Amino acid sequence: MVSHRLLAAPIDLHRPAHYVHWGIVQISVPNLIVVGLLVLVLVLAVLLPFPRGGGR
Repeated sequence: MVSHRLLAAPIDLHRPAHYVHWGIVQISVPNLIVVGLLVLVLVLAVLLPFPRGGGR
């Protein structure tokens, strides 16, 4: 039988999230982290070179 601890979220989801305010922009911290990771992956995808095939 699978333990309930293995299925639990790594953070407590029963509490409201913390929010960041920039003027009229309001975003939760977890969403801000996800957006930051997506931007990081996009930048890495643009900057890293594609693998090149053998000598042709």
